[in-house]
Formats: sequence, C-alpha cells, structure tokens
Amino acid sequence: MPDEITVDPLTVFSSDESGVRSYLRLFPALFATAKDEFLVGADGTRYLDFFAGAGALNYGHNPDVLKQALLDYLADDGVTHGLDFATTAKAAFLEVFRTTVLAPRGLDYRVQFCSPSGANAVEAALKLARLATGRTTVVAFCGGFHGVSTGALAATGSEYFRQGLSATLPHVVHVPYPDSPMGPFDSLDLLRRLVLDTSSGVERPAAVLLETVQAEGGVYLAPTAFLSELRDFCDRHGIVLVVDDIQAGCGRTGTFFSFERAGITPDLVTLSKSISGYGLPMALLLIAPKLDVWQPGQHSGTFRGNQLAFVAAAAALRSFWVEETFAADIRRKGQLVGERLTKLCARLGASSRGTGLIWGLDLSAPGLPTAEQVSKACFEAGLIVETCGRRGEVLKLLPPLTIGADSLIRGLDVIENAVTSLPASRQAA
Repeated sequence: MPDEITVDPLTVFSSDESGVRSYLRLFPALFATAKDEFLVGADGTRYLDFFAGAGALNYGHNPDVLKQALLDYLADDGVTHGLDFATTAKAAFLEVFRTTVLAPRGLDYRVQFCSPSGANAVEAALKLARLATGRTTVVAFCGGFHGVSTGALAATGSEYFRQGLSATLPHVVHVPYPDSPMGPFDSLDLLRRLVLDTSSGVERPAAVLLETVQAEGGVYLAPTAFLSELRDFCDRHGIVLVVDDIQAGCGRTGTFFSFERAGITPDLVTLSKSISGYGLPMALLLIAPKLDVWQPGQHSGTFRGNQLAFVAAAAALRSFWVEETFAADIRRKGQLVGERLTKLCARLGASSRGTGLIWGLDLSAPGLPTAEQVSKACFEAGLIVETCGRRGEVLKLLPPLTIGADSLIRGLDVIENAVTSLPASRQAA
C-alpha cells in the first residue's frame, strides 16, 4: 500500500509538481482505488468514470481477467524489461493479435513496437512514410491531435499546444477536416488542388495523416464516402495513408479499428492508449509490408517492449475480441447514448455527435451553460467527464466500453441534470 499522506494532497501537488499538470486541476480529488467504471477517492467518495483515462481504459479499471494474467506472470518471474528481445510475452501477444484482430479483417500488417507513448507511434509513422517515399511533406487536418513531440506536434492543429513552437515544426500542410465548427468542407477537393496544381506551392505529400474520428478536436466524424475517396486518391498518387487510431481505436467506435466503417485499409495505423488493455504504456505502428523499409534499430527506444503490457493486451484480446458479441454490445450502448443526447439536444437547442462510445455534447450555442461548467457540476455530482473542442465547448463522453447499463444511464442522468439546471452563460464568439 502507498505510504500514508500526512499533508493536504492538493498543497503537495501545487508546491511540488510542475505547472504543466492538467487533469488534477479539473478533477481535484485524491484518488486511491479504482474498479470497473468507478474511481474512489481517499475519502471514500465514489466517482463514475466517463473519462476512462482519456481512452486508455476501454476495459475499465483493474479488470479481473487481465489483473490475474499480470499477477501470474509476475509470480513466475516473467521478463519485465526486454528492449526488443524475443520474449514469450511478446510472442503470445503477436500471435493473439494476428488471430483475433488482423486475420479476421483480412489485414496483413507488420507490427512495430514503439516507445510507449502514442506520440512516438505517430513520429515513427511520419518518419517511415518519408523514408519510404523519399518526400517530406505531410498533409494533416485542422482540429487533429497527434501528440506534442516535435514531429507529432507539427501535425497537431491546436494553437494551444503549438504556441511558441510553430516556426520549428516542419513540413506539414493543414487542410480543413470534412466537418468542424466552421461547418462542412470539401477537404478532398482542396487536397486535389494542392497536389495536382504544379503551382500550388505544395510538393506531393509523403503521407496524409488523419483521425477518422477527431476526439480532442470536438468529436467530429469523417464521412465514410470521404474516407473511401481519400483512400483512392492516395493510391492514385503514391501517397501513404496514415490513420491515427490512438484514441478512437481498440473498440471505441464499435469496431476494433475506427476505419472499418468505411471499408478502407490504411497503409499505416497507430495504436496506443487501450491496446495494452490495462492502462499500461504501449504503442504500436501497423505497417503495410511494402512499406516496412526500416533498417535494424533505425527507430529505437529503451521502453519499446513493455512486457507487462504484452501480457495484459493478449489477455484483453482473448477475453473481449474472439467473439463479435463485445463489439455488438458497444454499438447497442452507443445507440442508447445517441438517443438520449438527441432528445436532450432537441430540448436545449444543442447538438451532439458520435458513434460507439465516443460522443460529444456541443454546448457552443447561445443560451447554454459552458461545457466547462457542466463538467464541473458533473464532478461535484460524482461523475468524471472532460471537455474537448477548439475552446473546450464540447463535453466529451468516453465511458469504459465495459460499463454496465445502469451506470451508463446514471451518468447520462447526471449530465442531463447538470445541463438543464445550470444557468446560461455568454459563449465566446
């Protein structure tokens, strides 16, 4: 057990931890334990979790079957650090990932284990696309979030994260996403003009990088027709199509990969967050075999082989993805959320967007409380739910995929009560 804390914990964090801390400012409680869809504070307060570790806890907190696999592995003195050695834990993960995820979907990706953050998987994807094509420019989309290391940040659109660094972020051209706070946009037409016009000032890109569901950008979904046409466009012009599935993957949208709804196969796919199944750090780059041009150790890192994450990930895949029932259950829960939000929005004049168990309640319209106010009120009522969007105008619902029906309904009730009981606030123009 952790040592007993003898001082005010908020004082400890404010005095000793860097000002870069964020989530503890939004949810000022000292959390001690967690189970399934609940976090428990040191004072015994229970919080229903509609945040799920920003998507890193798709299977909830401390799921028993994964915890037991980890305990058994540790009890047997399994390798805990192995760089990229061949280990039994890695072999077991690769086998179950192939048989439960890739093969049933007709995918033949090779798997690269990156350093454990999602941003590093994006870095690897961009580096590999440039290496394979011999070109440097990458097209990314306004509103996208891909990480805050230099290469990933260059593709991230958020001014908040880019401030002070824009001049150092190279070789990325941003185009509007097909949907955004500015309304619908013909992104593919602009991309055609940039690529096909020899006087556009933009070289033919090495890659196009996108989230099929923009999470941090405000929960915007790329239309399936756009994704299909983008795939065809990239094929015709020798451009590598990269899908960042770090937050929207691993079942979040109701299928294991977010791009399955469009029937496309990206050239490169980044996975992190919930791929480990237990919140343990892990990141993957899935590579079409023709693009696997790496030389040994060309993209490296001391912690690119998280053995405990391999163990938990293999257990998660065996437990949840062998049958279709789990994905079908996510879609049923998502339909319930969508129906509740549609009714609430009709009453309020708000709007909602989402699929599976990623949903955004957009409170940017006049006469509504802000999403920040709603998030705070929900926390005070025992529900953890964060905001997203350009100015934090969207309440982002991201419950564990394993959440029980009663808990899901309870959380939606808390949100509805908060939105309808708070006074209207003047929204920024």
